[in-house]
Formats: sequence, structure tokens, C-alpha cells
Amino acid sequence: QVQLAESGGGLVQPGGSLRLSCAASGFTLDDYAVGWFRQAPGKEREFVATSWRGGSTYYADSVKGRFTISRDNAKNTVYLQMNSLKAEDTAVYYCAASGRSGSYYYTGVYDYWGQGTQVTVSS
Repeated sequence: QVQLAESGGGLVQPGGSLRLSCAASGFTLDDYAVGWFRQAPGKEREFVATSWRGGSTYYADSVKGRFTISRDNAKNTVYLQMNSLKAEDTAVYYCAASGRSGSYYYTGVYDYWGQGTQVTVSS
């Protein structure tokens, strides 16, 4: 079965760091563009970061310079390294994969989604 599974969320203090993982099964993640999105209660799902074939990356302005998306193809896993975390980063974080070309900051481009992992930034 084609699946994406996020992990690594938790409670961190403002200014802290956290690394999220997204493990793919049933398909080869390297053949897909990948993205990270987040959703806070009562808000729309928001683009965070993406990486697509050719080695290109793109980040939302709100996380640029603080977050880094990366891949480990041997583990069929994508990561989101989050540094200098702020309270406004609190959300459920989702990974997604797209097998087509497009603008990867749109949710509609993605074919597969993980179940999400909670990140809470609070003192």
C-alpha cells in the first residue's frame, strides 16, 4: 500500500529545534516531488517547504532560513529540520508526495499525504 508516515513531532521551547521524518512505503520517494505542509486549529493548511527532482527547493517566507527540507533516498525518507522555532510554528505537520509537475506549494498538486505529526512550540 502506498503510504507516508510522519514522525518526530513533540513539544519544544521557543528557539529550540526539531527534526521531522516522513517515511514512504509502497513507492520510491526519489521519483516524486515532496512537500511539507502544516495546519493549525481553525486555519487552512499552509505550505511550508518542497523539494523536487533536479534538486530544487522552495520555502515559505515564514520559515525561510529556519527550516530545511532534505532526503535520504537509501531510507526512502524525507526530513524537515526546524530550527529557531516560534510559537506560531505550532501545528500539525504533514508530508506529501507528487508524481507530476506543477507548483508544489499548492496542496492540489500532491497525490499522497501522511497522517500528520503534532508540533507544539511553547514555554
